Amino acid sequence: MSDIYEDPGVLAEYLLFHYGTAEEILPPDVAWPEGMTEALDFAVRTTLHFSKHNVGRGLDLGCAVGRSTYEMSSSCSHVTGIDFSQAFIDAANALREGKAVGYVRRDEGHLATGLTAKLPEGIDPSKVSFLRGDAMALPIDIGAFDRVHAANLICRLTDPILLLDRFPELVNPGGELVLATPCTWLENFTAPKNWPPGDTLAWLQGHLGGAFELVKRADEPFLIRETARKFQWTRSMLTVWRRR
Repeated sequence: MSDIYEDPGVLAEYLLFHYGTAEEILPPDVAWPEGMTEALDFAVRTTLHFSKHNVGRGLDLGCAVGRSTYEMSSSCSHVTGIDFSQAFIDAANALREGKAVGYVRRDEGHLATGLTAKLPEGIDPSKVSFLRGDAMALPIDIGAFDRVHAANLICRLTDPILLLDRFPELVNPGGELVLATPCTWLENFTAPKNWPPGDTLAWLQGHLGGAFELVKRADEPFLIRETARKFQWTRSMLTVWRRR
């Protein structure tokens, strides 16, 4: 697994990505393209693809700094967020403890702006826990969940099949699995021998179709700000699966 996600600069980008306001990411004095504004709040939007009713346990794999985990808790009795990055988990836990997490937004050259991430309003932190862990080697006794969320994770694993093969025992019968992936298969994360041999969706259907029904496919854009003039705009393929 890459240690890039332990870098303080990357941590700051993800805190802004998850908790930054629209004005902090896209200052209103610029006429930003509509597609950029539509790509905000990705960590919130992906969780909206779950059914609306309340359920028991939830699991957020590759939770990063935790925004989707918190959003899932509004309709789950408890949600566990797991990420391989200790820096991300430390930040998510600090928010759960009611602390404000300061970070620096890079603007240009030596210019930067200090910002603060806070727990979103209306969240009950007692319904959430965070653990550092490897999505490819989850604890045997972790149990099963009514909802599992894994956004932009699959194509960052060294051997994603290890997680795909684990999903059937992670999701309760009738439970839901939400996967999002930009399908950006890169050698520095995943060896080419472990990439899908063709289309990523067909590859997912081949591995999940026996235990899961594909309920929905959609595209969700997301935006990561690097500087005041440089952004990553990406379109993630989102799929919703129901455990048979």
